[in-house]
Amino acid sequence: MDFTKPTIEYADIWPLLVVFGVACLGVVVEAFVARERRFVVQAALAGLGLAVALGGTIWVAGNLHEHAGGAARGAVDVEGTVVVDGPAVFLWGIILVFALGGVLLFAERRLEGGVSAFAGQAAALPGTEAERQASTRGLEHTEVFPLLMFAVGGMMLFPAANDLLTMFVALEVLSLPLYLLCGLARRRRLLSQEAALKYFLLGAFSSGFFLYGVALVYGFAGSMEFADIHEAVRNDLENQTLLLIGIGMLSVGLLFKVGAAPFHSWTPDVYQGAPTPVTAFMAAGTKIAAFGAILRLFYVALGAERWTWQPMLWVVAILTMIVGAVLAVVQTDMKRMLAYSSVAHTGFLLTGVLGVQQVSELADGELTSLQAVLFYLTTYGFAMVGAFAVVTLVRDSGGEASAFSRWAGLGRRSPLVAALFAFFLLSMAGIPLTAGFVGKWAVFTVALSAGAWPVVVAAIACSIIAVFFYVRVIVLMFFIDGSPDGGEVAVATRPSVLTSATIAVGVAATLVLGIVPGPVLTLTEHAGQFLR
Repeated sequence: MDFTKPTIEYADIWPLLVVFGVACLGVVVEAFVARERRFVVQAALAGLGLAVALGGTIWVAGNLHEHAGGAARGAVDVEGTVVVDGPAVFLWGIILVFALGGVLLFAERRLEGGVSAFAGQAAALPGTEAERQASTRGLEHTEVFPLLMFAVGGMMLFPAANDLLTMFVALEVLSLPLYLLCGLARRRRLLSQEAALKYFLLGAFSSGFFLYGVALVYGFAGSMEFADIHEAVRNDLENQTLLLIGIGMLSVGLLFKVGAAPFHSWTPDVYQGAPTPVTAFMAAGTKIAAFGAILRLFYVALGAERWTWQPMLWVVAILTMIVGAVLAVVQTDMKRMLAYSSVAHTGFLLTGVLGVQQVSELADGELTSLQAVLFYLTTYGFAMVGAFAVVTLVRDSGGEASAFSRWAGLGRRSPLVAALFAFFLLSMAGIPLTAGFVGKWAVFTVALSAGAWPVVVAAIACSIIAVFFYVRVIVLMFFIDGSPDGGEVAVATRPSVLTSATIAVGVAATLVLGIVPGPVLTLTEHAGQFLR
């Protein structure tokens, strides 16, 4: 049998290679650099690597060549396994931006008295002498930076995958580091480890469903490449059972990653138990990458079968919005409330997916469902990373305080921090002059254009419910004096420039995208459509 040398277009995928290369270099740093210098080296290496990758992504975006007479922009690389097209590069860009924010939050040390938020020795059992010694010596895990870089690499590969096998590999590469990161909290170690175990077990089950779906779709189409699956879906009318079951199982794996109901049960526990910097990074990055994969799978490989998967997504979107909005109302912990808010936002994003690239009118230009979802992901990411960054600042004598009772009267003790958090909440609620309002308007509009008005009605109703629990937190901060249970109240700790910069960028982006959304909408328009 003749061996054919594979062709790899390094000029198109080098930002992805930079991220994986820096991740591997971070492992080498752990082995050879002295412990007292690792933190600075790892933080600088991760930040520089992400900045170079972001610059490379912008360069690749500016040099995407035209195909099909200008109908699509991009190229199929690495022997057909990776697609570097407009939507993929756009997703790379926003993933890298939020990953930079994640690095800044990971590197914050002032809030914990000179050490990071991560455990000094993860292998030490909580409450043991080994853990106390690690805490006394000021040890900290610097492995979190290469773990973050590996996760970012998986997130970048996930929406750019051009076949089911590559998509599965990307899913595992982004998931495994996150399972570890969720269990590395310095405080509340048992809660953190419980969150990591739940995330790992449920994630393993969802990956199993995805892999079974891959096998069934391969049995139907005879190929794992999206273009071949698309042709088989259009022409093969005999093996519909294999296809339908395969679509269902693939959907389970992907919907788990975005936290859609009924696959959302991990979300509140993991968001609450994980170190808050990890929660911030994961809430934005994982959802962006997974929605990119959902869009590519359903629009490219299964676009001809939309009359089959659309009704399923109608039901999932409505259920997700209702579960997220209703359960967020009864929460008494800030991180769990934001987790259920994230579930509700997943439902709103699925509403945009239902547009199936229908063209609708928004402001003075045309908007496709792909543009709407990409814009919503951008606005959601800035608000979520900013909100969790603020959560890291609110502390009492026990460390980070996420219970509602601790936040009572925060607006009087730390008015600036409370005002910034309220601004992020108003954006999530979709209040005008914030980015969240434009994002919701976009996805609702494209869904209406596709005839999904029942989903839009449910989305509007759930948005009204969401306004209630967001405003309740604002009232708690500004109009209630003292803890309702008579306990200790929290104050905002002064952060370093790292966390301050993350919050400032989130506030600026949320404000600018709410007032002047045109430039980012233009970017999503220039991204074009997925390359088949």
